[in-house]
Amino acid sequence: MALDGAFLHHLKHEIEETALGARVDKLYQPNRNEIVLILRSREGIWKLLLSTRANSARIHFISSIPENPKVPPMLCMLLRKRLVGAKLVGIRQPGLERVLLLDFDAIDELGDPVCLTLAAEIMGRYSNLILIDENGKVIDALKRVNAEMSSERLILPGITYQLPPPQAKLCLLDFSPEEIIQKMESLPADMELSKALLKSIQGLSPIVCRELQFQIGRGQELFNHTLSSEMKERTAFFLGQLKETVLHCSGIPYMISNNEKPFDFSFLPIHQYGTQAVLNQKENFSVLLDDFYGERDRVERMRIKSRGLLHILSTSSDRLSRKINTQQGELEQCAKRDELRLCGDLLSANLYRIEKGASSVEIENFYEEAMPIKTISLDPALTANQNVQKYYKEYRKAHTAEQMLTVQIHEAEKELRYLDTVFDELSRAELERDLNEIRAELMEQGYIRIPKGTKQKQPKESIPWKFMTSDGHSVLVGRNNHQNDLLTLKKAHKNDLWFHTQKVPGSHVILETSGEAPSETAILECASLAAFYSHAKDSAQVPVDYTLVRYVSKPQGAKPGMVIYREQKTIYCTPDPEIVKRLKKS
Repeated sequence: MALDGAFLHHLKHEIEETALGARVDKLYQPNRNEIVLILRSREGIWKLLLSTRANSARIHFISSIPENPKVPPMLCMLLRKRLVGAKLVGIRQPGLERVLLLDFDAIDELGDPVCLTLAAEIMGRYSNLILIDENGKVIDALKRVNAEMSSERLILPGITYQLPPPQAKLCLLDFSPEEIIQKMESLPADMELSKALLKSIQGLSPIVCRELQFQIGRGQELFNHTLSSEMKERTAFFLGQLKETVLHCSGIPYMISNNEKPFDFSFLPIHQYGTQAVLNQKENFSVLLDDFYGERDRVERMRIKSRGLLHILSTSSDRLSRKINTQQGELEQCAKRDELRLCGDLLSANLYRIEKGASSVEIENFYEEAMPIKTISLDPALTANQNVQKYYKEYRKAHTAEQMLTVQIHEAEKELRYLDTVFDELSRAELERDLNEIRAELMEQGYIRIPKGTKQKQPKESIPWKFMTSDGHSVLVGRNNHQNDLLTLKKAHKNDLWFHTQKVPGSHVILETSGEAPSETAILECASLAAFYSHAKDSAQVPVDYTLVRYVSKPQGAKPGMVIYREQKTIYCTPDPEIVKRLKKS
């Protein structure tokens, strides 16, 4: 991604203009990779996220705070002690390094004023957040680095803080384009121009260097040895333009999308992808990063928190699948039961022909018109009548097994479908509260054991997602199986409309009609919500069934969320996140 030193320079300018002089009102640590500072001043309140997540390290303002743990981590408590009430007085960036140093005026334990620095190092998997005292000593860090982890740079409490080792590159702000070109000429002649730029200039990402090559060569591939004097002049010109853009922070936040899915961002208009990519200009750089990383980080946070539940569901699902496969194999064997009865009947009619101690006998099969000879195996240790009874006993055993296996397979398949619904609601969980409700449901169904003598505290009941159709009707969407039951069977009026994806796990969607006939638009919007909040979220033309709530019922003994319905109609729609955003109530 293009969060390079030049992009970070724009973020620095944005944070300075917005929150310089603000005080730290609150501080949160949603997880081990993120810190959120709530900054307050007379002008307003801002939420500043500092993330050291390997694939999305960044610093910017966010619109909403991620859910926080009930008990704050030790580092969070230390940062609260040192920084809450402190005033943000400066932000420094060494050259175009991916490091921002946030300076705070704070008060120590004795009431004396001190200057503390929070170093945000945005460097991929080496990203870190370090609190430094007025003497330049490390107070603590989000990721401590000892001698076993690195021999070059230690990050431990009490050690003098050092900036990350500099690369052998020239800072765009400190050197002229001619000096940069001279640096590039010292590199191999067969090196591609974009790579030569990347190796020569500090703080530029590959996408920016490729865009420079695209502009210099007018879309042609260029190498060091192909740079004529004219090309060098063009290189100097575009480097000069880029320098002015970075120096004055005049870049524009662009989201780069492909098939409506964002895959990169930049502070420059990117033309190298031609018509295969679309540029979307955002309000500011924080909004750009919030939109780009927000959903991805939410999914990653929930994936980590739901790992235990996912293991339980996967284990139970695998066990059921193996059980069903084994029972289906046994059921296939039971299909031979009629052959056992045939052998019993033929032996019973020909007892006089069976010799004592015989291991087999050949008898005419009078059940077929041609009466072919059939060879029947015998147990030499048994009498003729005992062999007959043995075949009848095995027939009755196979007949009973078939009946039992059919029921057991049906029940196991129903249980497997139920687990699929829990998998689906787990994939849509947004908060830790949602996970607690799923955990409580699995405990109730016996998938999680409750230690004896333990009093299980019921999680606080969540509220369903609420939407409003274009024509003003209220829509409720269940977050989990228990909420689906509550919405459909208790809260919904019998004349409301009920929506659910056909043969696909998903949420129950209730359109509150207030006794009025819903419009086609409202029905289509509710169907789109049902498709979006289902396992078919990423599919196209999803079949959604809808009917009146009065025609929906729950079979006795059915699992949570499992219902049957009749008098339904089916509508096909494609899940659209934009419709969901438009209809969602604040």
